[in-house]
Amino acid sequence: MLEIRNLHVKLENEDKPILKGVDLSIGAGQVHAIMGPNGSGKSTLSYVLSGRDGYEVTDGSALLDGEELLGMEPEARAAAGLFLAFQYPVEIPGVGNMTFLRTAVNAQRKARGEPEMSAGEFLKVVREKAKTLKIDAEMLKRPVNVGFSGGEKKRNEILQMAMLEPRMCILDETDSGLDVDAMKLVSEGVNALRDAGRSFLVITHYQRLLDHIKPDVVHIMAAGRIVKSGGPELALEVEHNGYADILAEVQ
Repeated sequence: MLEIRNLHVKLENEDKPILKGVDLSIGAGQVHAIMGPNGSGKSTLSYVLSGRDGYEVTDGSALLDGEELLGMEPEARAAAGLFLAFQYPVEIPGVGNMTFLRTAVNAQRKARGEPEMSAGEFLKVVREKAKTLKIDAEMLKRPVNVGFSGGEKKRNEILQMAMLEPRMCILDETDSGLDVDAMKLVSEGVNALRDAGRSFLVITHYQRLLDHIKPDVVHIMAAGRIVKSGGPELALEVEHNGYADILAEVQ
């Protein structure tokens, strides 16, 4: 599904490398988690994959379903099936949640050569999916994320993901700022989307999220590279011992 080879990235205006040869392969239907100390390059990886400005790829490639992502515009990456859930979802004053969702869904359907969803059809689907995430009708009517709590913003992003049905979902510290109940709800929303044709890359600092979203593979990232990979037990090791032992082992 996603194949990253020898990815080197620096900030556009600085000669400072951030990613220094990332290799990562995620199969269809798999959930991979990336953990690592602050400044190791985890969020940069998510930004570069989604096409955020300000970064320059100096070497390597990233293929989604065999297609090179890095030369595509962000909207083309989204149409190809990539989705990024942000650590801090932005507010969009003046744009209603429903309008935003329907526009996004139909833009993607159009890009894929599919018919657009009618208003009635869209309403039925969005209400159904919102209900499972405990998003009430009032929240759907409000401008995107305006006045939302941290938990509401994250649930709203999972609703966007559920509506867009991407093939490759990247969650950048989705658990950041969530209480236990909100995290459980968000995790249930993610787990409901797991299937053989959809993959996830979960970037997190904490094992607690991985108690709810069970990963197939856990990677440890440090100094711009993936330094160790293993099963879910690797996250438990980090939880109990921190990163020092692992970093000492790989240096």
